[in-house]
Amino acid sequence: MERTEGGIDLTVPEQPEAGIGEDVFFNPEQELNRDLTVAMLRAHEDGESYLDAHAATGVRGVRAAREGYDVTLCDRDPDATGLSRRNLDRNGLDGKVKNRDANALLSEERFDIVDLDPFGTPMPFADAAFRGARRLVCVTATDTAPLCGAHRASGVRSYSAVPQNTEYHAEMGLRVLLGALVRTAARYDVGATPILSHVSRHYVRTYLSLSRRASDANDALDELGYVHHCFSCLHRETQAGLIATPPEACPACGGRVRTAGPLWLGRVHDDGFLARVREGVTAEMGAADRARDLLDTLEDELDRPTHYDQHRLCKQWSRSASAMDEFLSRLREAGFAASRAHYGGTAFKTDATVEEIETATAPSDA
Repeated sequence: MERTEGGIDLTVPEQPEAGIGEDVFFNPEQELNRDLTVAMLRAHEDGESYLDAHAATGVRGVRAAREGYDVTLCDRDPDATGLSRRNLDRNGLDGKVKNRDANALLSEERFDIVDLDPFGTPMPFADAAFRGARRLVCVTATDTAPLCGAHRASGVRSYSAVPQNTEYHAEMGLRVLLGALVRTAARYDVGATPILSHVSRHYVRTYLSLSRRASDANDALDELGYVHHCFSCLHRETQAGLIATPPEACPACGGRVRTAGPLWLGRVHDDGFLARVREGVTAEMGAADRARDLLDTLEDELDRPTHYDQHRLCKQWSRSASAMDEFLSRLREAGFAASRAHYGGTAFKTDATVEEIETATAPSDA
């Protein structure tokens, strides 16, 4: 099957259910992910060599080669490496193609940028990535159910953290992933700092800038902590540090509190870098409009480690939801900071408590 993406021509297998089975697959739903990767590469300006560690058809690595990077496309499936070579050649681009396991390759070679996009959890490749990358590690995780707590035991096994399945499950997944990656990097005296992160559809994507100073690794670990969540009244609070000390009962309603973590409590992107990435989104990208909308929302999003869902709150309060703009305006008029969250149309962030949100947004005839 022939396709065009981001100005390059591709040969990809016909596979209606991408990712099902063991054959090489091409997922058109990941075009936003790949468009943002290209925009990120244009914004980064710090590095020349790029490893696409799970190349499959090679589309991501081929697009990086088109941006002028010295690319290596790696996959342990010989059919995948054959397609990768074919797609480089048909676009007249140079690049190395390796039929290797990514961990084995990263134990022998180093790259400025390492991109992990495996099927499922990226954690089996994280140690090798932080040892083998000089500047940047890019990570996609598609195992969102374990990350967000829907498959809790699997999440604990993969990420050495306890996730909780809350209404902010997407953000829970992002911050559990970031916490696990930062802890992995720190084992090698590497400080890993997220400079762009998002959750889109059924995957989590983050870009981590690296520093090989032990003091920076220590600083990154200082951004880890826990979220204590009450499933009765939806109150939540955060606690910094690697030792959890949850409250005996919810301070708002006296109910039982459950704890998630350790997870990342710090910022999930760098404002200046995000603006440069937006400049790198150009018209030939098939998901350009979606990419710009996402980046605009990220730019305006409050720096809070959890978000609320208006529908979930209104169900709790036995009242109808209102238009999001009106809902957020009422919060702001009451003196609170409030913004949309990029995780969904009814997701928002605020510095108000649940009780304050309820009071501030109550209908005028209530």
